[in-house]
Amino acid sequence: MVHKMIKVTLIKSAIGYSKRQKNTVKALGLRRLGYTIEHEDTPVIRGMVRKVSHLVRVE
Repeated sequence: MVHKMIKVTLIKSAIGYSKRQKNTVKALGLRRLGYTIEHEDTPVIRGMVRKVSHLVRVE
């Protein structure tokens, strides 16, 4: 079975945001600005992306 994938890119720094949001960015595997990583499109990942939607871009 082929799983749908989404690309998540960090477009804005987490500096100045809450520790919780910084931890969410780190948990998504985003290390630095412009860094892109692919994840399976699951409800868990979607929820994490929604919480930091002002910092990331999803494709």
